[in-house]
Amino acid sequence: MEKAADSAGANVGDPCPPFKLLLSCPAGLLQSQVSVVFNEAYDRIPHPDTNLENSISEIWDQRFQKNNSLFNGQKFRYGGCFLHGGGAVCLQLGLTDYRTFVGTNLNPLWEKFLVESEDDPICCQHTSSPLGNGAIVETSDQKIIVLQRSSNVGEFPGSFVFPGGHPEPQEVGITSHQYDKDLTGSELINQKVSQEMFDSIIREVVEEIGVPVASLCSPVFIGISRRELNVRPAAFFFIKCSLESKEIQQLYLSAQDGYESTQLYAVSMIDLENMTSNMPGCHQGGFALYKLMVEALKIT
Repeated sequence: MEKAADSAGANVGDPCPPFKLLLSCPAGLLQSQVSVVFNEAYDRIPHPDTNLENSISEIWDQRFQKNNSLFNGQKFRYGGCFLHGGGAVCLQLGLTDYRTFVGTNLNPLWEKFLVESEDDPICCQHTSSPLGNGAIVETSDQKIIVLQRSSNVGEFPGSFVFPGGHPEPQEVGITSHQYDKDLTGSELINQKVSQEMFDSIIREVVEEIGVPVASLCSPVFIGISRRELNVRPAAFFFIKCSLESKEIQQLYLSAQDGYESTQLYAVSMIDLENMTSNMPGCHQGGFALYKLMVEALKIT
């Protein structure tokens, strides 16, 4: 396991490599090996430039005028991680919301929110950086599930992606940091958030591709990738499914969140590699994490 700082580009000399691996866990970690510290210390720090801060509201208002169905939901903010002995990892999470994400990470001036530092939490301390998630789902006939995003989604319409979304604060009853100063309450919340990291990826897979929960094995955490465009972080998991790809294709037709994508593909490793150039950077990083896992399994 490595707390990584590896960047990779589609082509040598690219001015903006597509992703950076913030954490690589090629052996895969179970839920018992992934803890969380949820604390306001990992919330976003406002930028000292008042005009830049004011642009957050301006960008949100512009977006909302074009689409008044936008909802300012809360999200967990990625604030870093550290490694434990025995191969475990602890994620440091704060609280943010969709409005701040749109106004910082998706702001045309997003690079101005960054601090020049090799330390990722410092570099991104002024951005919303909500932690997304993605799943490398392997079918019983050794195919990997990939979705093609619909044309009406907010980010990367038409791109190939792995199933995923976000862990949700509301799922564990979080609306603020009210438990931060209460040791017993804080420990309980940390445990619930850690569980939500794993529960949420199962939920996303079920909702997006339509498979039953019983067909999915327990998720294995393989790391965190951050796309360099808009510095968007995502946690990635490997999940085995007991169904064949043909069965999944049929179930997908009635998936709850099927409207978010236009097509489901079940592909080989070689085909998947050829599709990555049309993936968002964070999902390209997810594929890199999966390859590291596969290579580690070959060695063992």
